[in-house]
Amino acid sequence: MANTSYEQCLDRIYKLGRFGIKLELDTISNILRFLNNPQKNYHIIHVAGTNGKGSTATYMAAMLQQAGFKTGIYTSPHLVRFNERICVDGVQISDLDVVSAYEAVNAVDIGKRKATFFEIATAMAFYYFSRQQVEWAVIETGMGGRFDATNVIRPALSVITNLSIEHTDYLGHTIKDLAREKGGIIKPAAPVVTAVSQPSGIRVIEKTAQKNKAPLFQFKKDFSIRKTPGKKTYNFKGIHQGFNRLVKPLPGEHQRENLSLALAGMELIFDRFKTKDKRYTLDQPLVEKGLAAARWPGRLERIMESPLVILDGAHNLKAAQALAAYLKKAVADKTLTLVIGILDDKPHEDMLNLLIPLASRVIVTQAKIDRSISTQLLAAAVQKNFPGKIEEIKDVQEAVFHAISTSSKEDAICIAGSLYVAGEAKAKFDLDFIS
Repeated sequence: MANTSYEQCLDRIYKLGRFGIKLELDTISNILRFLNNPQKNYHIIHVAGTNGKGSTATYMAAMLQQAGFKTGIYTSPHLVRFNERICVDGVQISDLDVVSAYEAVNAVDIGKRKATFFEIATAMAFYYFSRQQVEWAVIETGMGGRFDATNVIRPALSVITNLSIEHTDYLGHTIKDLAREKGGIIKPAAPVVTAVSQPSGIRVIEKTAQKNKAPLFQFKKDFSIRKTPGKKTYNFKGIHQGFNRLVKPLPGEHQRENLSLALAGMELIFDRFKTKDKRYTLDQPLVEKGLAAARWPGRLERIMESPLVILDGAHNLKAAQALAAYLKKAVADKTLTLVIGILDDKPHEDMLNLLIPLASRVIVTQAKIDRSISTQLLAAAVQKNFPGKIEEIKDVQEAVFHAISTSSKEDAICIAGSLYVAGEAKAKFDLDFIS
């Protein structure tokens, strides 16, 4: 496959079936074996959960980088470009390296079953991180954990953020089912930090950790975070350490939980390796530098100020709850237009019931992915409980342009409902609105 262009490469990757899901690990294990198991050449932190995986991973990667470690991070999905998924020291993989990694992985995809999109992308990340000689890689699961393509690694730390019902066709219909799947990333002797709160879920996590002799540390039990009295900063009380007056780098009160998980995870990593390398010194200046460097676009991201435009993936019920809580405070004094598109495997009516009461106008839209709910069906769902103006604009970028051009400078616009909607909208801003 010599002289493959970047565009040809991506076309081939996407044709593998972006949402093809195969619940087994043999295919990716065989690919990695043919590549000499590149994932064994660096330390790994593995992150699973329903919400907050990306931001938790981002916090940890930023702190490791600021400590002086060459650090990779693998996340999904991307918002605008595939390259966003694979970064080293905050820099996205180049187009040329995407092609190189794909060609290396595709050449050894010779098993009984051809690899899916996510399996190929995951193998590319592992291969690229090895080629870049990273010292640490923070790896986010795609879906679930037990049979997720990323779950062929032996992490130094496992992180399970939280649980809410999702992907029921694959992960089960109960919190207990979800805990079993997400808890599948727990490995022998590797410590675990978690924010799972439901009794049925935490019991499964506890049993899985005990079976693997993996030390388990729980949010609000073994570590916690509180707002500094009278300030906009936060105080972290950790497993061994504490940090005060921290500035939360990402908006939304739900980020306290993610930040706390990341800090607890860093405590465990730095404590374990501190005798091997003087860079493993976790102190207040390092934490502050790491958090200041953390970036996670498309999540409560303010991308325009006049009118105020907030972009948030809000792709499931828990994320919609966090967005609603944020909007109630952030735009309480503004007239809000909600631009929303939701995928058909999400509880769209429940999500709408949280968000539409905050809006004066609703524009329903539809991301280009085939799982998007049609604007007609979404508008009908909105109409059940919304007396205001409802508009249907199928193209996300047209919907965004219309919302901005018909709003005053004092108004607010929120674009939400799906990471794919957020991605298409962000592409529009990157091209047209932000110079």
